[in-house]
Amino acid sequence: MVERVDVSKRAAAINYAIRDVVVPAVELEKQGHEIIRLNIGDPLAYEGLPTPKHMIAAYKRALDSQDNGYGPSYGLPALRQAIAETETAKGWPCSEDDVYVTHGVTEALQIIFAAFLEDGTKVLAPGPHYPPYMAYPQMYGATTVEYRLDPNDCWRIDFEDIRSKMDEDVRLLVLINPNNPTGNVATADEIDTLLNIAHDYPQCTIIADEIYDGLDFTGSMCSAASRSSSTPVIVLNGVSKVYFAPGWRIGYMAWYDPEERLSLVRDGVERLLRSRLCASTPAQHGYLAGLSDGHDWLDGHRSRVKERLDYCMRRIGEIDGLECEAPGGAFYLFVRITDESMNLDKQWVLDLLHQHHVLVVHGSGFSLDYGAGHFRMVCLPPIETLAEAFDRIEQFLGD
Repeated sequence: MVERVDVSKRAAAINYAIRDVVVPAVELEKQGHEIIRLNIGDPLAYEGLPTPKHMIAAYKRALDSQDNGYGPSYGLPALRQAIAETETAKGWPCSEDDVYVTHGVTEALQIIFAAFLEDGTKVLAPGPHYPPYMAYPQMYGATTVEYRLDPNDCWRIDFEDIRSKMDEDVRLLVLINPNNPTGNVATADEIDTLLNIAHDYPQCTIIADEIYDGLDFTGSMCSAASRSSSTPVIVLNGVSKVYFAPGWRIGYMAWYDPEERLSLVRDGVERLLRSRLCASTPAQHGYLAGLSDGHDWLDGHRSRVKERLDYCMRRIGEIDGLECEAPGGAFYLFVRITDESMNLDKQWVLDLLHQHHVLVVHGSGFSLDYGAGHFRMVCLPPIETLAEAFDRIEQFLGD
């Protein structure tokens, strides 16, 4: 008998619900079934939301001119400058030196966690939340503690819950705004409250994940860094969602440190960035074109997303067994399953997949404590596809 090599505990502990549910879907597709996929936030998987042509042209020009060698570890200077100008326009003084370009926001998180966290430290993140905030800190000996978003109040932040969970071991306090998976958009007053809480803990830095900031439908979205007078804020953003180019894997972190508390940890971040070489050079040129050239195209993309989001909310409101707080931003719906006989949301999702071939993500995959009893879906497909998906969901609930 062959002895198998042991997997590390850190790898075995990783779960990523958004893609884990794809495994049975692929098996059904192999059997000839057509699956309506509403599980992943990839606008390019659906009609009507393409990457802007001028960005693709810039990417191609970089390839044609052989500008696809190693680039600077912190990002192309022109792109860092364009990002700095974009962030400064949001109300805080960002310079090129404050910007680091990464392989998407996911790599930025891994690098931040590696530089900030040690055994016994904590990350305080919203529940529900994007899964890497739970998965990655444990690689560095830290734990993620979830703070509550109120499911009965449009998933607003429960500040008393945050206060009860803050202590001297919390190194990073996470704000995902607009939130994935709930779509909640924090107001300026709420951000101020969060910053005031963090102010009492000198070792704590705010992570402001603002990757969906251009898909705010409330008009209340503002940069967390623009509200801070003392607490350090690391802003995360990139090309994937608002610029509709997720496969390019270009993100950034922009550091706002008004009292210069983070010099030691920034040195660690820069060492890590140099050790992994650089982000994709031609993709950075494409992103630069997106930041530097016209943004008229975005109004059309945003209106299509909002139209599809509104359609989803209308259909959910017409189906017995489902409820949903209206999202204020992004392109997700976090839907409550009201059928009291169904207390296992993952099984509900798998039954829907196998019986009616619609793929969504179980809410417990975003938080066992705060996401259970829900499912997340995207509103990105054309309305004709969404209509078919909801017809199937309605039939499933009526079976």
